[in-house]
Amino acid sequence: MKILIINGPNLNLLGRREPGIYGNSSMESYLETLRNTYPNYHIDYFQSNHEGDIIDTLHNAGFNGEYAGIVLNAGAYTHTSLAIADAIAAINTPVIEVHISNVHSREEVRHHSMISSVCRGVIAGFGLDSYRLGIEALCKR
Repeated sequence: MKILIINGPNLNLLGRREPGIYGNSSMESYLETLRNTYPNYHIDYFQSNHEGDIIDTLHNAGFNGEYAGIVLNAGAYTHTSLAIADAIAAINTPVIEVHISNVHSREEVRHHSMISSVCRGVIAGFGLDSYRLGIEALCKR
């Protein structure tokens, strides 16, 4: 089974950006942990700070039948992007929305997600482990 993890803006800075919120580990080191935890799964990774690139990646992965699911941390686009929500609604591949922090314990602007209603489920607040929980959710469906 193949799973795609997509990260949005500023998540390329994991391990360096606001470690009190996002932790000290880079996504690259956590990907190694995930791949070791799920040796029977092929886990691909994509990160972009650009909304259109995220949409293109959702389209490509969502219609090709190659992926069993997508784990998406859209970063700040979660709260602003109707275009990403439309892309998720259009594709066939299930998407799990994840967040490293508990967005509901942060600034009010982060309390609303534009994408939650078109995702299979939402996981937030478990640090980088939110990605593992997203993969688990996909594996059990």
